[in-house]
Amino acid sequence: MNCRESELPGIGRKFEVITKTNDKIVIVIHDDGRREIYHFDADDHEESISSVTFNDSEARQVAAILGGMVYKPKALESIEIALNDLVIEWFKVEPGAPAVNKSILDIDIRNEYGVTVIAIMKKNQKKVLNPGPETRIEAGDTLVISGERKDLKALIKNLLSS
Repeated sequence: MNCRESELPGIGRKFEVITKTNDKIVIVIHDDGRREIYHFDADDHEESISSVTFNDSEARQVAAILGGMVYKPKALESIEIALNDLVIEWFKVEPGAPAVNKSILDIDIRNEYGVTVIAIMKKNQKKVLNPGPETRIEAGDTLVISGERKDLKALIKNLLSS
């Protein structure tokens, strides 16, 4: 993650964040306590596609949620035991990953990794539930995959990350 901070004279401070998966958000903290968050198009970091404004109290609540102070996820080990070591993971395919522009069949995910692709959320928010072997994987797609933790990690490292 890359984070740049700058002063906005007479306004407050600006934080520009670009994630590992090339998502960009800008957070503006106004001197009066307001916070604005802008989300940008992954293909055009100059085009804001959504924004939200929080007052000071709302911003602190959201920060607590994101920071894990409001809800602490159940321990992963207990979930894996309950599901007999089956793990379901959501992973956003990174630009330049080996799986980009290949079909599920081309990369033979099930036979090579023991992992099943349950669904794909396309960049345009189109859902592909129970995708067939001919379904192509594109950069920015979010794959919902299931399998054992070690197999998911291997698939993510070898095919879905750049």
